[in-house]
Amino acid sequence: MTEYNGLTRLLDIMRQLRDPATGCPWDIKQDFHTLVAHTIEEAYEVADAIAQGDPNEIQDELGDLLFQVVFYAQLGRERGWFGFDEIAQGVSDKLVRRHPHVFADAQVSSDEQIKAQWEAIKREERAAKAPDDSILSNIPSNLPSLLQALKIQKRCASVGFDWDNINDVCAKVREELLEVEQELQHAQPNTDRVAEEIGDLLFAVVNLARHLKVNPENALRQANHKFSRRFRFIEQHIQGLGERIDDYTLAELETLWQLAKRS
Repeated sequence: MTEYNGLTRLLDIMRQLRDPATGCPWDIKQDFHTLVAHTIEEAYEVADAIAQGDPNEIQDELGDLLFQVVFYAQLGRERGWFGFDEIAQGVSDKLVRRHPHVFADAQVSSDEQIKAQWEAIKREERAAKAPDDSILSNIPSNLPSLLQALKIQKRCASVGFDWDNINDVCAKVREELLEVEQELQHAQPNTDRVAEEIGDLLFAVVNLARHLKVNPENALRQANHKFSRRFRFIEQHIQGLGERIDDYTLAELETLWQLAKRS
């Protein structure tokens, strides 16, 4: 019996799942477009497992994410586009190309120089394959908005379009918040204008996070977890009394919220 390593076995399983005669009906029906939502979901499940810090869960979720790549590789092989080896070779070539200080004779002495070198190489790659020569070309339109804002800002910063001190960044956040408040002062606030100003405020907050070397997506996810943990404390406290949360006043809930924070 042939002895497989883990990857060889996984690739063989994927081929069997896609076999038109003997494969799985669900897997046979899938294509590049139908898999996208599953891939995004699996990536977020990896992020959640890492946040939870359970090594077994991290390993399990990474396996699910790897399976997505293997699935795309099988679809590409069936169309004569590429297979798993081509994907692996492509990313290997890219990593070597983007790390000349490791694989060639480039000299760098700081993280800033490594970052500048990385961005310069990526600009050359974009220019070589994209007719759009904008610094903002190839930023995915379907990225989560916080990550898209961060990517836009990093691209612009790489060519010098950026605030040069944190005080200006903080001032911009206050300015955008003031503009939201000004829109709300109208007798009948224009909802489109309010949405636009809130968007500007969020963009400015992402910029603040970037300058402070905080990933805004991770920061907001942590804030979501913290809020959820405290709210569950309130729910459990009220349920323990045999009462209903919607019978509590806002002031009473605020008192429990403060108790949750202390706990």
